Amino acid sequence: MKVRMSFFVFLMSLLTVNLLAQKNLIIINADQREHHISRHIYGHFAEHLGYCIYGGFWVGEDSAIPNTRGIRNDVVQALRDIKIPNLRWQGGCFADTYHCKDGVGLRNLQPEIVNIHWGNVTEDKSFGTHEFMNLCQQLGCEPYICGNLGSGTVQEMAEWVEYLTSPAQSPMTRLRKENGRQEPWKVKYWGLGNEKWGCNGRMTAEYYVDKSANYNVFCRNYPGNELYKIACGGYADRNDYHWTEVLMRDSWKRIRFDAHTIHYYSNGTLRPRKTAADFEEAGWFDIIRVNFKMDDIIKQNIAIMDRYDPENKVDLIVDEWGNWFEVEPATDPRFLYQQNTLRDALGAAIQLNIFNNYCERVKMTNIAQTVNVLQAMILTKEEKIIKTPTY
Repeated sequence: MKVRMSFFVFLMSLLTVNLLAQKNLIIINADQREHHISRHIYGHFAEHLGYCIYGGFWVGEDSAIPNTRGIRNDVVQALRDIKIPNLRWQGGCFADTYHCKDGVGLRNLQPEIVNIHWGNVTEDKSFGTHEFMNLCQQLGCEPYICGNLGSGTVQEMAEWVEYLTSPAQSPMTRLRKENGRQEPWKVKYWGLGNEKWGCNGRMTAEYYVDKSANYNVFCRNYPGNELYKIACGGYADRNDYHWTEVLMRDSWKRIRFDAHTIHYYSNGTLRPRKTAADFEEAGWFDIIRVNFKMDDIIKQNIAIMDRYDPENKVDLIVDEWGNWFEVEPATDPRFLYQQNTLRDALGAAIQLNIFNNYCERVKMTNIAQTVNVLQAMILTKEEKIIKTPTY
């Protein structure tokens, strides 16, 4: 009798498992998809700001912190583990004060620069073009360089493209070889300036279109490397859809950008603003709510783009986004160092899901920023490292 009951129970268990398996059966017909979610939606951003570059990525070859050619091994490994697809550099606001020739060659001969946007600190430019390309190689990701349309010149940016990507014999490629790189790199993604309506020029949309058209002409493709040119978009925090309108209307007549950007930071609406880990229930829901605002921002931009570009030839890129809180106590207010909680992780999930939903137009996004700044993936302090909930 015991044997029969055991066998009966066994048969019922098999039947139950079979029924459950049928009930939860999911079939994915991948060949019937409408759109493809670009892996570049999960991109990152690293600016010369606070301890993002210096102390975050870069410690120098002589550091006691384990490194490969000056770049922290622990940070590289952590980011390789999540397979970041691209890294945007060197700004942000810093981009339009950066002159590329100052960041190549012997480090002890590179001129110092005062970071006028982020704390007026003096940095020695030891992390420049070669170091960034080396970092991207170690990370296994694609470089995204934001060019200087503020204090720089058309010639300067054109020469930077040539320095990096040209296989021909020229003064710029000879300089590259003298600095240790024989073969050109492949650098697809180029930003034509950053936030030209704000920290990097206080331009009107109309003026920016004229100026960027000039840069667009002289930043050319070299054999083996085709540029993907990214125009600066409007100020999403202020619902600046006029910029998008002008960019799509006027640039479409003369030039063809591959994409244009928007920036949106989830600051929250409650005042006074608090630090990342200092919130009650109202603060929790406030940040979640403003994260969802991204949906309307993208929808409004796409509506304008659809009028001028119904064939979806121009992509939309959100190359700065994330939660922005008050800095942590006893830290430099211009270094934008903040903690990170589960609330930030959920906010990131909300926005990434929105990007995925609009993947027909949205082809790249870059959370701000990768290490030690704003909604970071990683926080470091000397030899110590932690991975945040957003990571």
